[in-house]
Amino acid sequence: MEIRPAATLALIRDTDEGIQVLLLQRTWDAAFLPGFYVFPGGAVDASDHACQQWLDGHDDRSASAALGLPDGGAPFMIAAIRECFEEAGVLLALKPDGSLLQEHTEATCKARADMNNGTLTLADLCQQQRLKLPLDRLAYLSHWVTPPGPPSRFDTRFFVAAAPPQQVSHDGVETIDHVWLSPADALEDHRMGRRLLVAPTLRTLRILSDFDTTAAVMAFAHGQPAEVIPHTPWPAQKNRQASMIEPGEPAYHEVRKLDPEQKGHASATIVPGTATLLGPQLQRLTAGNPGMMTGPGTNTYILGGADDVTVIDPGPDDADHIARILALTGHRIRQVLVTHTHRDHSPGARALHAATGAAVMGMAAPDEPTQDLEFQASKALRDGDTVTTGAGTLRVIHTPGHASNHLCYLLESQKILFSGDHIMQGSTVVINPPDGDMTAYLASLHRLLQHDIDYIAPGHGFLMAHAHAIVDFLTTHRLSRERKVITALSDHGPATLRALTKHAYDDVPVAIHGVASRSLLAHLIKLEADGKALNQSDQWTFVQPPST
Repeated sequence: MEIRPAATLALIRDTDEGIQVLLLQRTWDAAFLPGFYVFPGGAVDASDHACQQWLDGHDDRSASAALGLPDGGAPFMIAAIRECFEEAGVLLALKPDGSLLQEHTEATCKARADMNNGTLTLADLCQQQRLKLPLDRLAYLSHWVTPPGPPSRFDTRFFVAAAPPQQVSHDGVETIDHVWLSPADALEDHRMGRRLLVAPTLRTLRILSDFDTTAAVMAFAHGQPAEVIPHTPWPAQKNRQASMIEPGEPAYHEVRKLDPEQKGHASATIVPGTATLLGPQLQRLTAGNPGMMTGPGTNTYILGGADDVTVIDPGPDDADHIARILALTGHRIRQVLVTHTHRDHSPGARALHAATGAAVMGMAAPDEPTQDLEFQASKALRDGDTVTTGAGTLRVIHTPGHASNHLCYLLESQKILFSGDHIMQGSTVVINPPDGDMTAYLASLHRLLQHDIDYIAPGHGFLMAHAHAIVDFLTTHRLSRERKVITALSDHGPATLRALTKHAYDDVPVAIHGVASRSLLAHLIKLEADGKALNQSDQWTFVQPPST
């Protein structure tokens, strides 16, 4: 799939309560991010290359240097200005006397309509009205490339600029609404499900939320290198053969971490029973229980060495896996921690305790048939506890949702979060009521944003980088699914859980609709608590919110 160059412009303004940022809502008919709130932006157009003579503050050489490109940097900035004018009606331009354009004339308004219908270019407008494009008023914030999966992929540069005092008007075609919000309010709207926001937008809002004035934002953005999400292939060993690992492949961020010099020795394959060194005093050993719900198998993490070994998630009651853990640690295990008591994570704790006398830590199992009801903790852990290990201190974070007793452990010195099944690689987590709770799951995801995390070490799969972006993606995915559930309820209710599943999960294989129905039930229970759904005699109905 072609990855198209694109640009996005976050317009900000000062208010008595602090800065506000402009967000546009995309049409629900859009193929890419329907209904989402975004900053003005879009693909770089061929006509953007024709504006060179109308530039001010930067030429292509200096613009490219600002973006870390050998050439071709100016068209990204030009595209950001053009898209902002086309979508939001705000034109960042200088008049012939060098002053900033403050308001639109009738001719400028007509030019916007002509640009949107393709009969006029930005270069034409600049020539007609003798305008200059002040590229130095844009500051480069970040660089994102759409991962594989969506119907369109973009190589996008994110910019920020102080908004001129012009009237905003969404175009009514690509964008159907607009709003000025403080970054904090926009983030809260997303957390509460009132607005859909995608990960790069959320990340930008978090950056902006640290500042009180546009001047402070611009000083920061001009003075700091832009945040770049890696997107170049990386050499590694895959199935014992040299291979280039593409961004979006499961092993990508792990092989980058383990082989920063690109020598190609890191493995892009998880082999059950083979230990992988992930960091100082930190190894991963995967159990031989691969499957649809366990991926390559359950990951056991071994921290420390010599006579101070901590094991996280000893896995299922599998004699071969237990023997490998004992051989790798020399039977010198001081403590065993579990993230939760599903049967692919905790049963091995009993065998390790019997073999070594290690203390067992975690939370008691809920009384459910899917749980390891024989699990016994010699020490119950609570949110905020700390556990000392040979690799450093672990902070305990209670993360209910997938399971009510789920814990994550943050190795603070290496900024690695052992996420169990709270965050998995390659699939979303099943939320299975009654112990599974969608409201609690979303709240637990949000709590992780308060911690400094570089990598996520999941219960199944490889290390994952950019932890906050992953949390944002998962939150957005769940809220997008909730939107589909509401649509299914509105269009097809009253209906049974089974009948709704085929509509709310029409984008997943029918073979897994049985599993999907459990997460659907979790969504419905959340919507019922939110006053948006009603269950009567196993028939679910959409509840129309009262008009304001």
